[in-house]
Amino acid sequence: MSKVLYIKANANEEVKSRTYKISESFLEEYKKNNPDDDIITLDLYKEGINFLPQDKLSEVHAPRFGEGKDHPILKYAYQFAEADKYIVAAPLWNLSIPAILKAYIDYICVTGITFKYTENGPVGLCKGKKAVHIVARGGGYLDFPFSELEMGDRYLRTIFGFMGITNFVTITAEHLDVIGSDVNGIVDNVVLDAQKYAKKF
Repeated sequence: MSKVLYIKANANEEVKSRTYKISESFLEEYKKNNPDDDIITLDLYKEGINFLPQDKLSEVHAPRFGEGKDHPILKYAYQFAEADKYIVAAPLWNLSIPAILKAYIDYICVTGITFKYTENGPVGLCKGKKAVHIVARGGGYLDFPFSELEMGDRYLRTIFGFMGITNFVTITAEHLDVIGSDVNGIVDNVVLDAQKYAKKF
């Protein structure tokens, strides 16, 4: 049995979010194929994730031994480290990820919990796990030259790799705000792709 952390990072309502339409379809198909897995949903907006308080920075950079999983700051890093799989539903905003997701990442990148420093540099402590990033984009950023502008998925892939998670797949719906695009058709096709991948995730 696996523990799956479903991280939702979109201020838009679920019924209006194209990202969530895909991610919820992915999760529904995943549950059909893995009925015994433990699914934990973390909606960052409902959770009220905020920027790290100035007086709490030391607790992330140098957590004290014995501080437990009920700690208001460190609990997110412990929760992340305990998961086996990650589903990140986050659209492309202004060429990157929503700010709330970056704020959350500042909570989970904690030395001694999700990574550590060694004499040879940092080493991720979440090795052997897998992640999928589900993202909707208004334009097209898969191909050059606009691929050079995309910094959201690139950042997530890099930071997850920093924590040891190199099995990272991206499911993308693009051109959704381009005039003349068949938005429903694009999203429906990506939903099918997401469902296919969910069966082997």
